[in-house]
Amino acid sequence: MLALAHEYWELTKPRIVALLVFCAVIGMFLAVPGLPPWRALVFGTLGIWLASSSAAAFNQLIDRRIDKVMARTAHRPLATGHLNSMQVFVFASVIGVLSMVILCVFVNPLTAALTFAGLIGYAVIYTAFLKRATPQNIVIGGIAGAIPPVLGWTAVTNTLDPYALLLCLIIFVWTPPHFWALAIFRRDDYSRAQVPMLPVTHGVQYTRWHILFYTVLLVIVTVLPYLTGMSGLFYLGGALVLGAGFVYYAVKLLDPPNERFAMRVFNYSIIYLMALFAFMLIDHYVDSSPLRHTVMSLRRVG
Repeated sequence: MLALAHEYWELTKPRIVALLVFCAVIGMFLAVPGLPPWRALVFGTLGIWLASSSAAAFNQLIDRRIDKVMARTAHRPLATGHLNSMQVFVFASVIGVLSMVILCVFVNPLTAALTFAGLIGYAVIYTAFLKRATPQNIVIGGIAGAIPPVLGWTAVTNTLDPYALLLCLIIFVWTPPHFWALAIFRRDDYSRAQVPMLPVTHGVQYTRWHILFYTVLLVIVTVLPYLTGMSGLFYLGGALVLGAGFVYYAVKLLDPPNERFAMRVFNYSIIYLMALFAFMLIDHYVDSSPLRHTVMSLRRVG
């Protein structure tokens, strides 16, 4: 029984989903001056987690042929045969429907609708179509993975705020350098599976330059929360230090010391995103910027 439960747990891609839910929860806290309402925090987090897990399971169902021939994914429950397609379909459907019920009944319909759009965007549009159609798949499809902070924000406020969209933009620009670093290291896997990832279709060096370009763009985008008054000096300092580290890794990746360096870039990108949002959360309560104080006061009055 425990072994079977573990297989279903693996279907949900727990480490990836944990990062998505983390970003959603940060969005909840940033949406209000104090603490978010417990109802939105608890049921919003649960609903978003279940929807993300459902999307991850549907992703594996659609990608089962690819997963079998890739070393990175050959251990997944469908690839190993520990679960069959019907079991995965039922599981993904049940937790997906449950997530919508929770969000509609205990949170708000806007969050439910946006969460459903994100689920379809990742599980169907990206996995079933974009992933196989274009080397820009991760760029176009990245919006689905960038939506969690928007979901967290709407769960608390029931409004689609420009600041929430700014959080979404940060993750959207972060996604290509994050994923392409992994794709460089796993390019033989993607080539064998006939998935047109950028390192496969355009070569490794071309991809490295794209990683550098998007990393520089990311640093610029992460300054916007300060410039718009959303965050203060504490966040700005953290964002610039983290960004400098990311640029360092991206530049060094142009002529890496070894083949595994791409994975170091990939791992740093995960730490980078978590730390960036942590700085933003701390700054939210430190309130260190006069500009931020003025803007937030005007928004409360409005």
